[in-house]
Amino acid sequence: MNERTLRLKKSIEERIVGKGGVIDKVIITLLAGGHLLLEDVPGVGKTSLAKALSDSLSLSFARIQCTPDTTPSDITGLSIYRPSDGTFQVLPGPIVNNIVLADELNRTSPKTQSALLEVMEEHKVTIDGKEIAVPEPFMVIGTQNPAEMAGTYPLPESQLDRFMMKLSIGYPDVTASQDMAKRFIEGQLHSRTMPVLNAKDLIEMQNEVKQVSIHANLLTYAAEIVDMTRNKAEIACGASPRAFLSMLRCAQALACMDERTYCIPEDIAESASLTIPHRLILTNGAKLSRITKEDLVKTILGQVKVQ
Repeated sequence: MNERTLRLKKSIEERIVGKGGVIDKVIITLLAGGHLLLEDVPGVGKTSLAKALSDSLSLSFARIQCTPDTTPSDITGLSIYRPSDGTFQVLPGPIVNNIVLADELNRTSPKTQSALLEVMEEHKVTIDGKEIAVPEPFMVIGTQNPAEMAGTYPLPESQLDRFMMKLSIGYPDVTASQDMAKRFIEGQLHSRTMPVLNAKDLIEMQNEVKQVSIHANLLTYAAEIVDMTRNKAEIACGASPRAFLSMLRCAQALACMDERTYCIPEDIAESASLTIPHRLILTNGAKLSRITKEDLVKTILGQVKVQ
């Protein structure tokens, strides 16, 4: 892990205790230029993690608190009429920022959720026919409660496919809880984090990721992993071409985190386990058998070998 990446991780760890592995994956998503979905029960720090990341970066930030009555224009922006000169003025919404936190994304309606589809893929938003590019670098962090909780709308598959990773933070262990309590009592747990990187730093780091080489045999290995998800009896809908490209970019970011300029088979395998499971659609039989998407990807990785 290079000096800039280490600085960013240490900054986030000042606010998020005992979750170094999760923080590593968040940074990998950021370096790979992807979007992140955090799913977990309330109160484990999903929003705090997103805020800690944004506070550690000298970038523009907006938070959208999703509710059942949130409208698409509350996210993308709107066009208003100006009686003074008889013209319409386009007012960009909170999505036109470097880092956007869509908090409790699955508590708003599918119509509003779909407002994120264009901007997450094309990095631009269209308001009354006018295209507005979002600033670079750009990242959407969505948080959601588990689907079985009251008042949630499952995210459509097309939107899940736009998130590079879906992570769960989980409860802290006893040691981490004690550390958290100590910081809380001393008033240090929620202290504001100072930025340690700016937009120029981050763009340079993302460009370094893009320069990481992937040998032809590893490209074949990755393609065979994705192809097997499309031909597995338990999977009704396998990984998409977008998922394949996300997996490759994630592998490059993993190599970069290890300060390598080339990918190794372990990078491909780990990136597959991080980027593919949440995109798969299981058959009804697989669901009844309580087979998990993660288990299926693990099985596929055990069957596909590097040539």
